[in-house]
Amino acid sequence: MGDTETNRPEPHEIAFLRGGPRAAVTVAVLDLHLRGAVEAGRAGTMRTARALGAAGRPVPALTKAVHSALYRPAGLRQLMDRRGVREALNELRRELVAAGLLRGFLPGPTVSGRRLRGHLRDGAPLPASRTGLSDDEVLLAIALYGDRALTALVPRFAGEAGLVGRSGTTELELRQSWGGGDGSGLSCGTT
Repeated sequence: MGDTETNRPEPHEIAFLRGGPRAAVTVAVLDLHLRGAVEAGRAGTMRTARALGAAGRPVPALTKAVHSALYRPAGLRQLMDRRGVREALNELRRELVAAGLLRGFLPGPTVSGRRLRGHLRDGAPLPASRTGLSDDEVLLAIALYGDRALTALVPRFAGEAGLVGRSGTTELELRQSWGGGDGSGLSCGTT
């Protein structure tokens, strides 16, 4: 778990702590988009744009699962219902519980998970634009700030792919639906 060079959880792990499974999948989708492997499809869907190459940054298991699950265009809700994505989310949940960052019995981050998220936010305020940001910085901002970062940093893709607006959000006000015991909850709570 996490980036061994920075000793920081990966952006999709941070997103899971902030907003649950939906937020983690959103970060995985954005990771694929920044790699050029996913683009917006018709009417709030996403589709693969090319094969997922091995060059560059390592590809997390959830990101690989999302790419594989886009064998056919899908919206975020459909994507989260696909088996490979559900399995990757369940594994991610287990890893976060084992690391002491996520509660195993009730949905939500532990005190350690909330502290980590707060510490990361303190060190990485919400950027006003994407200018000068690396892909890793964009993913971290989206992991930490959800919809606000999506609309500030990748507004066109986020809207066309149904990640924000009427079609979707990572900021649903449904804390009780943040995630079930199996990690398959579809909404993600608030920051």
